[in-house]
This record gives sequence, structure tokens and C-alpha cells, in this order.
Amino acid sequence: MGPVDKTSTPMSEEAHMQFHHHGYVSGDPRTQPAAGVGLDRPDELPDEVDVLIVGSGPAGMIAAAQLSQFPDITTRIVERRGARLEIGQADGIQARSVETFQAFGFAGRIIDEAYRITEMSFWRPDPDDPSRIVRGERPPDDPAGISEFPHLIVNQARVLDYFAEFMASSPARMKPDYGYEFRGLEVAGEGEHPVTVTLVRTAGEDAGQEKVVRAKYVLGADGAHSGVRHSIGCTMKGDQAFHAWGVMDVLAVTDFPDIRTKCAIQSGSGGNILHIPREGGYLFRMYVDLGEVNPDDRGAVRRTTIEQIIAKANEILHPYTLDVRNVAWHSVYEVAHRVTDRFDDVPLEEIGTRNPRVFIAGDACHTHSAKAGQGMNVSMQDGFNLGWKLGYVLSGRSPESLLATYSAERQVIAQQLIDFDKEWSTLMAKRPEEFADPAELADFYVRTAEFPSGFMTQYPPSMLVAEPTHQGLATGFPVGKRFKSARVVRVADANPLHLGHQHRADGRWRVYAFADAAAPGEPSALTDWAEWMASSPDSPVLAHTPEGAERDSVLEVKVVFQQGHGDVDISRVPELFLPRSGPFQLVDYEKVFAAHPEEDIFDVRGLDRAGCVVVVRPDQYVAAVLPLDATAELAAFFRQHLLVTNRQPVA
Repeated sequence: MGPVDKTSTPMSEEAHMQFHHHGYVSGDPRTQPAAGVGLDRPDELPDEVDVLIVGSGPAGMIAAAQLSQFPDITTRIVERRGARLEIGQADGIQARSVETFQAFGFAGRIIDEAYRITEMSFWRPDPDDPSRIVRGERPPDDPAGISEFPHLIVNQARVLDYFAEFMASSPARMKPDYGYEFRGLEVAGEGEHPVTVTLVRTAGEDAGQEKVVRAKYVLGADGAHSGVRHSIGCTMKGDQAFHAWGVMDVLAVTDFPDIRTKCAIQSGSGGNILHIPREGGYLFRMYVDLGEVNPDDRGAVRRTTIEQIIAKANEILHPYTLDVRNVAWHSVYEVAHRVTDRFDDVPLEEIGTRNPRVFIAGDACHTHSAKAGQGMNVSMQDGFNLGWKLGYVLSGRSPESLLATYSAERQVIAQQLIDFDKEWSTLMAKRPEEFADPAELADFYVRTAEFPSGFMTQYPPSMLVAEPTHQGLATGFPVGKRFKSARVVRVADANPLHLGHQHRADGRWRVYAFADAAAPGEPSALTDWAEWMASSPDSPVLAHTPEGAERDSVLEVKVVFQQGHGDVDISRVPELFLPRSGPFQLVDYEKVFAAHPEEDIFDVRGLDRAGCVVVVRPDQYVAAVLPLDATAELAAFFRQHLLVTNRQPVA
């Protein structure tokens, strides 16, 4: 499969919302009906909560957004600032993050306002005159078609705005509690709310006053200097690179020809620039190499002025010039590569003896250079990983032991990030003459593209990830990696769309049945599987859907047939795939799909023509691949992490 055209994905292939099933909706359908704690949400921060999130950065906001879909759970997110973030330091949005935004319903809108990276220019000293820079390679950003989603640049503050909008429109009607600074916490061994958190007001008439909140669980998403991390005794391990960079977001006039293209620039003087155009057509960011830092510097390099950063940039860009007209933001930082020993409050020697109560995510767990564009992206996957797990435990769907999988899964990913960033930032800091091949930097960028894009993550077998025993049935859906979408056609309305784009961040598991070759309604492995799922007491749909809840409220089951959509008689499709919805028990026709005529998912994703089942977690990672007749194995997998709540046959 060749490179994917990311510039013209038809809107018909995007996800859309379902509504009217509870009655006619005339307003914005993105605003879900209030429910649970959202019916009468107090403005004031309560004394007792189920989950307290400290910090409204990307990790905290995505966790809160996911928890906002669990309206019977009291979640509050506190932030030291008195209001929303106006300008963020992070700006790179990798394709995996855009894929995640799709699940939260705002990928299309953020793509429209973002800068889209399509290629990267590598500049180096002119061999004939090393005082001048010349353009070298211009590789495409994603030559292998890793994702149908683009690589974006957009202000971090806008990402947070979209998550805030999602939360406010959710059943829980959640919004951040601004003006609270974390001061400390204590974890008691017992009680319904065993974590006592001390906060201090930083804004408003009561600034300076203490506020004590008791919580069942706490998430510290409070940055690199995390107070929550310090409170639970986690230690950051790693090293300082003793190399400084000045970073600036500026508006400028220049004769540099690639000012609207992402660039890695190496000069004959030894200085380097990572240049990143920003959204809006005029703004750009430059990471300007300030050189080695003496270990005894004691922070002096951080007093480098913006004028000095601009002068250094002009030196590196010679013979081109940079006339800066406005500085939106600037900073100086030293590269450090550090990761915590654990992501929760259970000491390593006590793992398996008790369940965690306090968690940390994002920069509180891992710090590194900004030049690989990983910080915000990896942080959001931390929060996405934990959010639904807290929701499942607190809503009684899963045992508390589920929460131990967060640290186990994400700590390994953070270490991989640190290892990758060390290699990339070391290459970025090298002098041109230190490269054996002038194209070495560009080659590394292309060769390792899958990792920074966010698609190398692969969770190992656990209570949430099955052994890849049957991986051969679906070679394009590796167990433990994210579900890589492909095109299908929805049978009911003949709409071509991406199967994975329908996976909303609503906390549900997805179970995809890829049919064998028989036509719908004919005796087949799929028909037998659907009958078992609908009627067997061991069916995960029956066992784990609470009594009185809609059939697909925990496990959303979908089917993809091998035939074209015109050859699928929807009246003969098993009832399992046509569930009833809402108080009027309307038929949901949007779970039945057929192969796309130009891009057969069975071929594109290596699916066995004898059929198979692919199970996908709420955070979009493939949890299991099984044969259609492995019903006992399917039931056993779900019982590892879901509690039995119902035993009634599906009506």
C-alpha cells in the first residue's frame, strides 16, 4: 500500500453522531443530555470526590474528558492558573493524537485550523562555502502511509479548549476548577475516600485559603515539577544533556525560502535550528542551538535574551536573514532525559500486594527535549489509558486490580520515548562534520517515522491484552497495538467510511466480527457466533451488561461482511448486529458493514477469509484476535477484567 493522500479525506468517510433516538433534537447534537452528577453539578469544589485530577494540561484534560462520559462518577480537575491557558509551549500533534481527537469528535475542526506538515527540508553547509547553508533532502513526512491522519502543528491551548468543550457537553457537564494549587496529599489505608488532598486558592476573593478534598483516586498531571509525584515518593531517573536551546514563536520577514516548511538546519558554525511553521500562515517557531552548557553553569544560560537568540538564529541562517517584528513567546531550556520508576503510589516492592490510589501522568512522569514533538502526544496517551480504567472500576464494571495495568503499560512506553529522544536530540546537536554521511539526519527521520507518529506502542499480554496466539487471522491488527483503521461501506445507507473513525471515546469496548464467506442469514461460523453472543449465559454481552442497560452500553458489537454492500440483505443479518436503542426501542442500523470495492479490508488488513473476531479496548488498542468458534476463549478473556453484572438472554 502506497502513501496515503491526507489532504482530501471525504467527509462521508468521517464519523458522524447518532441522535433523535430519545426524541427529536433541534439543538447542537454534540451536547449530550445531562445525566448523573451533571444534572446538578455544584459550582464549588466538593469536599469529597471520586477522582481529583491535579493539572489541566493535555494529560489531565484527556483523562477528565474520558471520565466525563461516566456521569455517575464525581470527577473534578483543579488548575493553579486562574483561567484557561492562552499560549502553550507544546505544539506538535502527531498522527496518533489526531486519531485520538477523532474519538473525541474534534479531529476535523482542529485539522482545519492547524498547520499541516507534509514534508521536511534538511539544510546543511554548502560544501563550496561552509559559511552558507544550502538545502539537501526534502523527504515526505509520512512516505509509508503510516496513518490516514495528518501531522499537525497547533497551539496546545487550542487542544485544551477542545477537550474542555467536550467535557462541558458531556453527560457529567464537567469543567476545570481554576485557581487551586496543590500543596500535598496523604493516603490512608482505609475508608471510602482514603486520599486527603490539601489545596490552596490562588485566585478570587478567598486567595490564600486552604481547601481540603478527600478523594477515592488522585491523578497528578501537574507537570515536570509535580507536587503529586513528590508526595508519593516517585523519583525521576535520567541525566542532563548539558545542551541548551532557545525557543521562540515569532512573526518575522525573511528571505529564507523554506520559512513555511518544517526544517532541520545545520550551519557551518556548528549551530543548528529546528524550524516549525505554526498555524495561521504567518507565525513560526524556531528551536535555536545555544551550544554546550558548563555543568557549573547554575542556570546562567537561561538568562539568554531574546535578542541573543535572534542573533544566533541569523548567524545559523546565513546567507539568509531574519527580521523579527513580533515575539509571541520565547524561552530557554536545557535538555534533560528523565523518567519515573513508576506511575502510581505503589512502591516497586509492593506491586501485587495492594491497589494504587494515586497516579501521575505526562511531564510528571517523563521529561525530554521538545524537538521530537513527543511531550504532549505521549502525555495524552497516558491520560487516555488511565481515564477509562478509573471509569470502569468506579462504575463497578471492573475489579480494582485493573488499575495496576496503567503503570505497567505506560512506564515502558515512557522509557522507549526517552531512549528515542536521546538519539534524535543527540543527532540534532551534532556538528555537520561529525556526520559520516550528510544525509544521516534525514535518513534517521524517515527510518524512525513510525515511533514519533505514535504507532509503535505495543502493550504486552496482560489481563487487558490476550496472547497473540491467533495473530495469523488478522495480521494487520497486531495484538497490543492501536486498531489501524481501513475503509468499509456501511450497508444501511451505502456510505463509505473508515471503520476505526466510528470508535468514539465513550468508554465502550468494540468487538468486530469479520464474517466468513457465507451470505448473511446462511448457515455459517458468523451466524453461530452471533447466536452464542445473543443467547449464551457465557456471552460477554450478557455477562457484563448491567441489567436494564442498553445491549451495547459496555460492548459495542459490529460486523463486516466480505460481500459488497449491495449483496448484503440487512433483513437477514443476525439481530445481534441490529440492537434496539432508546426509550422507543429504535433499530440501530449503523453496526453492519461490507467490504469497500476499492480497498477490501480483508486484503488490506490481512484478515482470514474464514472469519475472525477482533476485540478493541476503549482507548483503541487491539486486545485480542480470535477465531469465530473460540467462544470460550472470548468469554474467558473478558472475565479477566470485567465483572459479571447480568445473566439474562438478549431480548
